[in-house]
Amino acid sequence: MKGIIDRFEGEYAVVEMDDRIMKNIKIEILPQGIKEGTAIKFVNGEWQIDRERTENLKSEIDELAKNLFE
Repeated sequence: MKGIIDRFEGEYAVVEMDDRIMKNIKIEILPQGIKEGTAIKFVNGEWQIDRERTENLKSEIDELAKNLFE
């Protein structure tokens, strides 16, 4: 299971899963340091930050933003 943190609502993170379904996950079971736009994955019974995917997404967004202003 994989997703991206969309936003926070109270004690929940709203996560857009890879199938585009939004899922509420309690913040307390997510890894420290997550923020909006962080990619996460469920591995061996726990949520982990997917650092490689997070960096790739950030690079894609930065490139799109750069192209908007050229």
